[in-house]
Amino acid sequence: MNRWIVAFIFLWGTGVSWGASYDVVIYGGTSAAVTAAVQVKKMGRSVVVVSPDKHLGGLTSSGLGYTDSGNTASIGGLTREFYRRIYREYQKPEAWTWQKMADFKNQGQGTRAMRHDDRTMWTFEPHVAEAVFEAWVREYEIPVVRGAFLDRENGVVKQGGRIVSITTCAGQTFAGRVFLDCTYEGDLLAAAGVSYRVGREASAEYGEVWNGNQVGILHHGHWFSKPVSAYRVPGDPKSGRVKYVDDSAPGLRGEGDHRVQAYCYRLCMTDVPENRIPFAKPENYNPDDYELLRRVLATGWNEVFAKFDRIPNGKTDTNNHGPFSMDFIGENYAYPEASYAERKKIVKAHENYQRGLLYFLANDPSVPAEIRAKMSRWGLAKDEFPETAGWPHQIYVREARRMVGVHVMTEEDCLGGGRRTLGPVGMGSYTMDSHNVRRYVTPDGTVQNEGDIGISPKQPYRIDLGAILPKREECDNLLVPVCMSSSHIAYGSIRMEPVFMILGQSAATAACLAVEQNVAVQEVDYPSLSRRLLADGQILSLKY
Repeated sequence: MNRWIVAFIFLWGTGVSWGASYDVVIYGGTSAAVTAAVQVKKMGRSVVVVSPDKHLGGLTSSGLGYTDSGNTASIGGLTREFYRRIYREYQKPEAWTWQKMADFKNQGQGTRAMRHDDRTMWTFEPHVAEAVFEAWVREYEIPVVRGAFLDRENGVVKQGGRIVSITTCAGQTFAGRVFLDCTYEGDLLAAAGVSYRVGREASAEYGEVWNGNQVGILHHGHWFSKPVSAYRVPGDPKSGRVKYVDDSAPGLRGEGDHRVQAYCYRLCMTDVPENRIPFAKPENYNPDDYELLRRVLATGWNEVFAKFDRIPNGKTDTNNHGPFSMDFIGENYAYPEASYAERKKIVKAHENYQRGLLYFLANDPSVPAEIRAKMSRWGLAKDEFPETAGWPHQIYVREARRMVGVHVMTEEDCLGGGRRTLGPVGMGSYTMDSHNVRRYVTPDGTVQNEGDIGISPKQPYRIDLGAILPKREECDNLLVPVCMSSSHIAYGSIRMEPVFMILGQSAATAACLAVEQNVAVQEVDYPSLSRRLLADGQILSLKY
C-alpha cells in the first residue's frame, strides 16, 4: 500500500490536521508524553503526540502498578494529579470487581497504597492507569497519532541547529517549533544528532563509586548465594557453559562497558480462579533453558514468590527477584541501537523466556512440589491486556540511550552536593537501582551475577534543567525528559515512572516558554520557568 495512503488512514479521525505545524511535537506514548501534552494544552499552545505505541502510558499502564514512588513528598504537579485520579477511580464501588475494598491490604512501596489524607493511590491495575491517561487525552482534546514510528534514517529534518519536522515510516510529517523526545529508547534525540551514551561509564569518568563494572558487589538478593556450577557438566569446563552464562572475564570493578541493565515484562498476574489464564506451554519451549534455575532450587533457595507485589482485585505487579528470575540478563545489549525489526525479535525473545520460566516453575518435575503447586494457582489476568490474552504491551526498558546534555546527572547529584547549573525542574528520591547486567563464570568455575546495585539517597534531590537539554550546538529546540542526561548509576534512581511524568510536565513548560519568548530551549528564562512550575504544583525543593 502506498505510504501516503497509509498516512491518511492513520491521521483520519485523530484530530490531526494534514500538513499542520504545531507549537510542540511530542514523540512517544509514555507517561511522560501524556503529562507533557496535557501541560502544553494547559498553557494554551498547540500540540500533537506522535506515538509508536497504540496504548498510552508506557510502563505505568503496562504492568508497573506497584509504583516506585520513593518519597511521595517530592511528587507534585500533574504527576500527583494522576495518582489522585487513580484514587478517585478506586473510590467507585464498581472498580472492585474481584475483591472488596475492605479486604485490600493497603500496602505500597515505601508508602501506603491508598492514602486518604491526600487522596492519592500508588498501586493500581494496568487498565485503570490507561483509562486515566485516555481520559486526560479526551478532556484536553489532545491529538494523538498511534502506531507512528519515526523514520530514524531520514525522518528528521534540521535547519542549522533546529529540528523543522519529523516524518514517520508511513510518511506522516509533523512540523513544529519545539520537539520533545518522550520515548524510552531516545530514538528522536539520536536521529537529530544529539550526543548520547549506551552502557556504563567507567567510575572514574564522573568520579563515581557505583558506576561501571561492579564485580564482587552483591546487593539485594539477586545473586547466587550458594555455589552453582557454570558448566553443563558440573565442574567440567570442557562441557561448555550452561545457557545464559556470559563468556566474559570478571574484569575489574569500575571499568566501563557497553552492557545494559536487564529488561523484563512486569506481569499482571492473579490467583482469582475465575479471572486466571493458566500458564501455557510456549512454542519452542525447552526445559533445559532453565537449568540454572533448576540448580538454584536444588540448593534450597525458595524466594520464587517474593516479588508478587499485590495490587487491587487479587492481582500482582510481578517483578524480578533472585539469581534467576524474570530479568533476561544479558539478552538486551543490542536493543537501544537496534532496528525496529531487530527490537521486535529481542522483545519476543524476552516474552518467550518469561513464558517458559512460568511454565517451568508450574510444571517441571525438578521443581519442588510445593513451588509447582503454588505457581499453578497463578496465571495472567483475563481482564488485563485482552488483545494479547493478558500479556503486557510494553516491555520494561529500564535503560537504553542516555543523552549527554548541558548537565549530566551523576551519583553526586543523587547523594548530595550536586553541581546544579541552571536550576531544578523536579525531584527524584528513589534508590539508585540498577538491575544485573550479566551472568559470568567466577575463577572457581561457579556462576555469579553482576551489576545489581541499590544505594539510597539520604533525601530527595533536585534534577537540573540542564539534564533535559541537549547541548545548544547539537539542537536548540529539543527537550528530553525520559532518556535524559545522566550517568548509568544516577539514571538508576531517576528512571522511575513518577519522575518521567514530572520531567515531562517540566519539559513541556520549558518548551511553551521557548515558543512564547521566541528563544532556544537553552535560553529559556529560568526564573520565569520556575515560577510557572511552582504555580502548577511542581515540587522543586524540600526542607529538612
